[in-house]
Amino acid sequence: MSELIPGFPETPTASGSDAARLSEVKSWLSSQFEAAGREVPEFEYSSRSVSHLFNLATVSQAKTQAANIVAADFRLKAAEYRSQAARIREILDNAGLAKDSLPSNIVGSAQAMARVANLLNIRDTELSSFLIAMGDISLRKTAVEEKRAKVEKDSRILLDFTRKAITRLTYLKRTLVQLEDDLPPCEAQMEKWKTNLAVMASKEHQYMQQYAKYKSALNRVGYTPEISHGVLVEMARHRKDLEKETKPILDTLRSYQDLPPDKALAALAIEDKKRQYAAAEKYFEDVLQSALSTTD
Repeated sequence: MSELIPGFPETPTASGSDAARLSEVKSWLSSQFEAAGREVPEFEYSSRSVSHLFNLATVSQAKTQAANIVAADFRLKAAEYRSQAARIREILDNAGLAKDSLPSNIVGSAQAMARVANLLNIRDTELSSFLIAMGDISLRKTAVEEKRAKVEKDSRILLDFTRKAITRLTYLKRTLVQLEDDLPPCEAQMEKWKTNLAVMASKEHQYMQQYAKYKSALNRVGYTPEISHGVLVEMARHRKDLEKETKPILDTLRSYQDLPPDKALAALAIEDKKRQYAAAEKYFEDVLQSALSTTD
């Protein structure tokens, strides 16, 4: 089955270094698929695919070589450990401390010590090594406990913040629902206020026109701010008082009309009444002027 790698040109290369790369790629693919027990699938060899596979082959071979080196080192160390174990076992057998000859509790203790040594990652079972390892574990435990305490504190703070945030979110949701419920009545009230405002603006314009009209009329008749309602009431009261005072004089003048025609006496009486009438008018003017001054 033939397949193409997307984005690669379809024209294969078969000259110079490209041919060498193609040969190496085919050899590497054959070795890899043979190791997996499968055959190499057929596909189109393009310059891009060959370049990509060549890079993969180079990286794979480098990693395989490094793995072989590490594996050889591990095999060498394993052989050395087995040789050392055999030598130690021979020494223990010669000393009468072979594993088979030791009591089971001693073997169990030794195995437990070995497990603890492996757990503590120490190379021997010396007491100093155990103490150093335990000290290191204690320090790491203290650091872990401090980190744990800090994390718990941060967790409590975050939990408190989360609870407060949830409470505020719940309050905001209730407020939002309440505002949504209050929105239609508020909109209706606002529309009513807009209508009333338009009516009030129209009335204001009408009243301003009437005010300008009345002000023009008052200016035409000579109205001044000094002529107020209180001043007019005061003047009317003084007028009534003057009428009361002048009424007897007028009655007397009318009675003189019934007297015999004595020119001299009539002239004297008329002059006297004129003086009294002039005095009354002067008094009226003084009272009016006093009322106007008091208003100012």
